[in-house]
Amino acid sequence: MVFLFTEWSYQSIEVLSLWVRSHFGYFYLYLGLGCVLLLLGIAVSPWGKLKLGKPNEKPEHSLWAWASMLYSTGMGAGILLRAVQEPVFMQQNPPFGSNTTPEVLALEFTFYQWGFTAWAFYGLFALIIGHALFAKHQKVLVSSSIPQKFKGTKRANAVDILAIITTVFGLIAAIGLGTAQITGGLNHVFQSEFGVTITLLLALLISAIAFVSVWLGVDKGIKQISKFNILVTLLLLAFVFVNSNMGDILLSFGKASWHYLMDFVPMSIAVGRYDPGIDFLTDWTFYYWAFWLAWAPFTGIFIARISRGRTLRQMLLGVLIIPSLGTFFWFSVFGTSAFEIIEGWGSYHNEFGSVFSSIFIFFGEYPFSGLLNGITILLLVSFLVTSVDSAVFVLSMFTDKGNPDPQKKHRLIWSIFILLATLALILLGNAKLDIDVLTAVQKLLIITSLPFAFFMVFMAAVFLSGFKGNTQ
Repeated sequence: MVFLFTEWSYQSIEVLSLWVRSHFGYFYLYLGLGCVLLLLGIAVSPWGKLKLGKPNEKPEHSLWAWASMLYSTGMGAGILLRAVQEPVFMQQNPPFGSNTTPEVLALEFTFYQWGFTAWAFYGLFALIIGHALFAKHQKVLVSSSIPQKFKGTKRANAVDILAIITTVFGLIAAIGLGTAQITGGLNHVFQSEFGVTITLLLALLISAIAFVSVWLGVDKGIKQISKFNILVTLLLLAFVFVNSNMGDILLSFGKASWHYLMDFVPMSIAVGRYDPGIDFLTDWTFYYWAFWLAWAPFTGIFIARISRGRTLRQMLLGVLIIPSLGTFFWFSVFGTSAFEIIEGWGSYHNEFGSVFSSIFIFFGEYPFSGLLNGITILLLVSFLVTSVDSAVFVLSMFTDKGNPDPQKKHRLIWSIFILLATLALILLGNAKLDIDVLTAVQKLLIITSLPFAFFMVFMAAVFLSGFKGNTQ
């Protein structure tokens, strides 16, 4: 449909995307808060002692490897592209009035949009699918979360098919948009005009590396690239930190984290002075929440798959706290440093306004900027690889009847299909110069997130009703 009736499809997706955010945005806010509170409640309750696997079984992956995989899958390149652009936007356009400085408020609201709520959406799926897989020995399918009487029915199949479609669209959009953003970065760094050919080659390169990774499996492929991603990201973070005002960064990190914790509930329901207004929410928070929801099935299932041997408490607190704290410090380092750069300039003319170029302009203020730019482009590619390989692995589990270690033929078929679909989408986007096709497909995820939002409520209710009294 998108390929045959591009303009009509684009307009329909745009209208439906705005409709979903306008009519269900506040429902998403309440759902997000509910997920955070539910997961915290289960983690600290006696249920938190339940193990995903046999009682004496040790975690399948070390904490370092586990955290690397869940972070690479759940956030990835977004933290690089938004590292400077988003905190600066929030500083220049404060979402609401506050008794703190615009800089601290900017970090606080950025934390809010990348913090506990996003990971709670992922964590809810990880909780329910992980329990179904390792405690009830069911298949790795979204339909494993529904009552037994519905298993094998059209309704159960529809849930799994929707999860597959959403994952496929999300993956195609991620590769297409990600490669376009990398091309934009290359254009800025080299002051050139690399076009669709480079974008297609990048998509081919990323898909090829991801295929090798998923072919090798979790231990030899996905885990190793994820650990590389996080190690290089930490080195990049450390370089910026030690070459910036470390005292101001630590102070901003502490203040923004404190305000985030104190304001989390009222921000989560946009009440009183914490309400940024419907326009701001629609463009930012509702968009983020819908996007996290759309990615929750595949990301949550992958987290469940790699969490064997951990207790529910370890998995849930790990999912909520470890990546959130890492993200908070990341944005504190880049955001606070960007604020000081702007202050040093004396005026601001939206230099950090683009996700394509903001981080490269930022590195221009540091020594070894060429090396930093090269590392950033490498990381953008590598993070995209880990998003693709983990998603292909989950898709392969879906089509291999919920097998947690899917046959390699499924991994090959999905890798080829995703590559061909991505190349077609990039070419279509280049042909339709007046239509942003890649963004349109990305916004399609917002539409598909709506049924999953309702399904999560149903899924959580079924899980809790069947979980009562089970603390062994």
